[in-house]
Amino acid sequence: MEKWAEECGILRLELTVVCENQAAVGLYHKMGFEIEGRKRASLLINGAFHDEYLMSKLLCQ
Repeated sequence: MEKWAEECGILRLELTVVCENQAAVGLYHKMGFEIEGRKRASLLINGAFHDEYLMSKLLCQ
């Protein structure tokens, strides 16, 4: 995906992830994504509200 994005001139990739999902957050960090912000109580999962991180990676720095 990153190779395709670079070939298309895309500078930035973004994703969101539930803050409690530390395995995913760790994987995304390992892939070069950084946390840019936190959306509080943005997701309702099984009757409970959860925060999510907004993460991004710049491809051409």
